Amino acid sequence: MNFIRGVIGGQPAGAQPSGVETIQKLCDRVASSTLLEDRRDAVRALKSLSKKYRMEVGTQAMEHLIRILQTDRSDSEILGYALDTLYNIICNDEDEEQDESEDAAAPVSGKTKSVSAPEDTQRKQDDIGSQFTERFIQEPENVTLLLSLLEEFDFHVRWPGVKLLTALLKCQCTQLQGVILVSPMGVSRLMDLLADSREVIRNDGLLLLQQLTKGNAAIQKIVAFENAFERLLDIMAEEGSSDGGIVVEDCLLLLLTLLKNNSSNQNFFKEGSYIQRMKPWFEVGDDNSGWSAQKVTNLHLMLQLVRVLVSPVNSPGATASCQKTMFQCGLLQQLCTILMATGVPADILTETINTVSEVIRGSQVNQDYFASVNAPSNPPRPAIVVLLMSMVNERQPFVLRCAVLYCFQCFLYKNQKGQSEIVATLLPSTIDANSISAGQLLCGGLFSADSLSNWCAAVALGHALQDNLTQKEQLLRVQLATSLGKPPVSLLQQCTNILSQGSRVQARVGLLMLLCTWMSNCPIAVTHFLHNQDNVPFLTAQISENLGEDERLVQGLCALLLGICIYYNDNSLENYTREKLKQLVEKRIGKENFVEKLGFITKHELYSRAAQKPQPTFSTPEHMLFDHEFTRLVKELEGIITKAVHKSSEEEKKEEEVKKSLEQHDSIVTQYKELIREQDVQLNELKDQVALLTAHQEQMQTTITQQLSQIQQHKDQYNILKLKLGKDGVVSGQAEEAHENGLQLEEFTLLRDELEELRRQHAQLQTQVTEKDTLITSLKTEGLRPVEGSGIASGPTELLKEVEALREQVQNQEVEIANLHSDRQELQRRADTVQVSSAVSVGEAGSVSQVAELESRLSAQTAETHRLQEELRGLSEVKAALEKELASATSTVAILQAEKSRLQQDVSESKKEQDDLLMLLADQDQKILTLKHKLKDLGEMVEDEDDLDARDPSEEDEEEEEDDDE
Repeated sequence: MNFIRGVIGGQPAGAQPSGVETIQKLCDRVASSTLLEDRRDAVRALKSLSKKYRMEVGTQAMEHLIRILQTDRSDSEILGYALDTLYNIICNDEDEEQDESEDAAAPVSGKTKSVSAPEDTQRKQDDIGSQFTERFIQEPENVTLLLSLLEEFDFHVRWPGVKLLTALLKCQCTQLQGVILVSPMGVSRLMDLLADSREVIRNDGLLLLQQLTKGNAAIQKIVAFENAFERLLDIMAEEGSSDGGIVVEDCLLLLLTLLKNNSSNQNFFKEGSYIQRMKPWFEVGDDNSGWSAQKVTNLHLMLQLVRVLVSPVNSPGATASCQKTMFQCGLLQQLCTILMATGVPADILTETINTVSEVIRGSQVNQDYFASVNAPSNPPRPAIVVLLMSMVNERQPFVLRCAVLYCFQCFLYKNQKGQSEIVATLLPSTIDANSISAGQLLCGGLFSADSLSNWCAAVALGHALQDNLTQKEQLLRVQLATSLGKPPVSLLQQCTNILSQGSRVQARVGLLMLLCTWMSNCPIAVTHFLHNQDNVPFLTAQISENLGEDERLVQGLCALLLGICIYYNDNSLENYTREKLKQLVEKRIGKENFVEKLGFITKHELYSRAAQKPQPTFSTPEHMLFDHEFTRLVKELEGIITKAVHKSSEEEKKEEEVKKSLEQHDSIVTQYKELIREQDVQLNELKDQVALLTAHQEQMQTTITQQLSQIQQHKDQYNILKLKLGKDGVVSGQAEEAHENGLQLEEFTLLRDELEELRRQHAQLQTQVTEKDTLITSLKTEGLRPVEGSGIASGPTELLKEVEALREQVQNQEVEIANLHSDRQELQRRADTVQVSSAVSVGEAGSVSQVAELESRLSAQTAETHRLQEELRGLSEVKAALEKELASATSTVAILQAEKSRLQQDVSESKKEQDDLLMLLADQDQKILTLKHKLKDLGEMVEDEDDLDARDPSEEDEEEEEDDDE
């Protein structure tokens, strides 16, 4: 102990040991001491020496410190000293201050500061940290041990452990991520740090997770599904959102790491309704002056977080879904409020413009809303107009002008409605001299003295024509007044005039990109361009000249423009047909030279940079030469223009024929599509009508049912009253008539019941006749076979009985039918009487409604009578058929009876003959027996039949042999 105190504090007598010797002795003390207090003091001394003698302590003491972490888990103090020492060894911050006192107060923030060292010294420190980190993580158990120590709640263990793991991740991130990923519950243990009530541990936990999630999508997904979004948003809300401090910035940085280029986490963020929680971040007041630097940083990161969710590099479906959610929750409206607010810092305004751009890009609903936003000016102006005023103003910051151009491009992206509105502001019929329109600002910028304004206005106007043939044709109507006393010229001609006059490269590049976009896939615009006799010679002269390096891009764009004039030429101008232009290129320029000049565009160093993403990002205004959409157009046209220049006239004719046939096919398909669409509309209309009629029918059916039930109730009440009045003898003429009608209805009901009974009986008779037919058929098949006398005798008798029963039923039916005929005649007579009496009663009383009711009832009864007549006629026909079948059955029975009698007679005769034969056989047997007895008496050998049967077959063989010998 005295030795350790001498090393740390006092000045012992004699020679002072060197630092390496002291570290060696302390390491030996840590390894060999059995007392915990001695080991703790030795580790504390190593901690104090670890900054000054970083290499020595790391080389000699790392193994001992790791062993301390393994063996002395019960003592939090020595664990804290060991972790601090390892942190000092691995951390690359030279001036990281550590409090050596045991009772030192904990810091209030996890953010540490570092002073930049010279590059060589810093490089050495980085190398040392990487070496010791690699040595530490060679054994994965060390990382697992460190993760387990993070579960300790003691501040002096947990906080140094968090810092040590963060330093390890800074030095060897990829290797350590792999170890943590395979460690059981490794990420979950680190996520628990965000729930720690001690702010310093929570804040350093944020820094740890930032390092852990860098560039590892698997860990990012695990952290997200460990409820990281909910915890981070809660921490931000506690810290004051955009008005919060450095902790809010750390949370936003972690959110950006989790969401950027991770579609799974983006979808989880959207599905978890976390986008809605972003809206309060962007609430600004009327007075926006005096924002702190931290608030500007926080708001900048928040805007970047919104852009990550709607970035053009994401999948279109995910981007569209997030855009829809941002509009529905009011986030887009809040961003537009910041856009039009006053006093907002320039960098926040620029980033807000970029954010709004990507929120509305490709979303028709969001684009329509943005078109309706007005700036709070007097008079109010559309936000688009205000932004364009900034874009063409050369005094505005360059980054702001780029952001406005990007916003305008996103507003017009796949927005034909917005394109038509912009072009309409340039047409003569819609120009308002008292207000500034978007078209006027674009024309002003197009012909401004500022080359950057020329380029921005040309690109913006080109986006108003992108993939929109209608607006390309409409823009040909635009006329410009160049000076007093001169006739107006078209916008197309004015652009070519400015090109021929010569200007800065940037302005000419912008105009050429506009002309290429305008005339591509628009033969009418090509014709207008070729109509000016000076345009083609100007292009050929520009292409054929040998100009400097700066002019190569202009030459390439001129070649592209001339190629568009060849490919999209409709041959309407005799002097500039497609074939003549190709000959001109071959003679004046040369095909190979033309293709080489065309390739200057894609070979330019700024071309590939612009093709990477839609947002124009340029370091300086001079680098602003290419537009993203134009690079796509060049990629599409370069190949087909090269083929068109090298192609012969015959091949072109064949292609034209194929093209025409395809166009005809497309037109036919379009017509069918329109027809199908119209039929779908008509079908939907008819379905709606059917649904309405069905509902109306159901309603009417319900009404009819209710009315019928009411009528039945009234009839019942009326019959009851009629009976009461009939008892009293006071019945009017109309009541008597109703009584007769009521009786008539009852009789009809009885007739219906009788008719149903007759139908049932008829069905039974039909079944019985069928059974008899089957019996007769069986009798016919069995008639030729001899049967027992009792069976044959009983069959016809039963059949005759059933036939008699059938005859009786038929007679009964005839009687019933006659009765029905008489009843029908009686009903007809009563109906005629009722009709006459009802006419007289109606004539006397004048009740129109009762007459109508009686007539309807009478007609119904008449129809019922006719129906009964038809049914009676049918029954008569059935009766006749049954009689025929009965007669046929009777004749068949008679035939069968005769056949039966003949068979019985034959049987009896056969029996008689058999009896006679039996008698004869008996007499013969008797005679033979008598003769045998006589022969025996005379001494003759007579063999009986039994003896003959009992003889041995061998004896018979012997007798036969003897006979042969003889």
